[in-house]
Amino acid sequence: MKIVIVGSGGREYSIGLALSSESKVSKIYFYPGNGATCEIGENLDCKNDDEFVSFVIDNDISLVIVGPEAPLVDGLADRLRENNILVFGPSKNAARLEASKAFMKEFAKRHNIPTARFLQTSSYDDGCNFIDSLQEPIVVKADGLCAGKGVIIAQSKDEAKSALKDMLDGSSFGDSGRLVVIEEFLDGFELSVFAMCDGEGYIVLPAAQDHKRLLNNDKGPNTGGMGAYAPSPLASSDIIKKVEQNIIIPTLNGMKNEGNPFSGALFCGIMVVNGEPYLLEFNVRFGDPECEVLMPLFESGLLDCFLGCAKGDVRSVKYALREGVCVGVVLASKDYPYKSSKETEISIAKNDNKNTFISFAGVRNDNGKLLASGGRVLVCVGYGQDVLSARNNAYNLVEKIEFSGKQYRNDIAYQAL
Repeated sequence: MKIVIVGSGGREYSIGLALSSESKVSKIYFYPGNGATCEIGENLDCKNDDEFVSFVIDNDISLVIVGPEAPLVDGLADRLRENNILVFGPSKNAARLEASKAFMKEFAKRHNIPTARFLQTSSYDDGCNFIDSLQEPIVVKADGLCAGKGVIIAQSKDEAKSALKDMLDGSSFGDSGRLVVIEEFLDGFELSVFAMCDGEGYIVLPAAQDHKRLLNNDKGPNTGGMGAYAPSPLASSDIIKKVEQNIIIPTLNGMKNEGNPFSGALFCGIMVVNGEPYLLEFNVRFGDPECEVLMPLFESGLLDCFLGCAKGDVRSVKYALREGVCVGVVLASKDYPYKSSKETEISIAKNDNKNTFISFAGVRNDNGKLLASGGRVLVCVGYGQDVLSARNNAYNLVEKIEFSGKQYRNDIAYQAL
């Protein structure tokens, strides 16, 4: 089988790395890929989606896996399906679960999915009135896509009103903030729960925890994610059962009944309050860096899971997960997340530990030299029988990698330890 993975980050690299060991896979392409994905497969130099769709049709591609949210929101999966190409990823209409936080909240309300009390508004005055009715802290979200950075947790009502004003006038997130969702703050612990879905059936993967803040102890600004681990010991079987019954199943049924069945990776951002899971947000693709710690947990059947979702028969898929835990630590460039950083060469010392993996993201290949090209550069993943051993393996790998300005958190998975 020939497979194309759409995207250029660590998520796409980790999917490609996991699928590269599958006996059924003869060739992996990346569109566009990064400076390291060419070690797993071939990067495609397509100028636009039209050229890409033509490539897929002309080259007998068996499956396309769409990694990031933007091409899904733009309808790339629809265009491929129109040409009878198997695709892992939702339609443009189904991708609204992530594309619009207002749509997602109203959908949850329609289908009795537990979520925080909220108001969606384009009115500053209405927003301020709702803010005055809430207790601090207060959550203010830009409606549209903001690369994981469109959520402000305001510690005071004045801060919430300032965030609201900056979103509505376009100074914070441009057009993505012209419609705003204001929510009550839920106090509990977060889980990232992913379901691989075919429109009706689904497979729930081990629950992960992401670390969004830049600095140790969850300080500093929000980022795209500075590390993750899976499975989380905080995710009891009772909590996961409630997530399935109260969130995943009503979502799949609701999307199908509204004419937009959901096929692909459904991310449920969960806040657990006194043992009860509440929906914070949906994403319509694997998270990054959660994907980097989930892919190595597959012992067998990963390709069949992707195919089952694309074909509509995921319930019949046989797969096996490894016992144990993966911990992933993001190495970011010097000025992340504030601005772009100067390119710098990456040095990787010899590593004989078979329980470690690197997922490359913000890298460029310069005549065989790998350069950190900015943002989140790579993820160091450690596997172990428990959280501590997996964490130790991940940080041992961190010490073997150097580039100028390297920054990372040294407390990933602290919640579990």
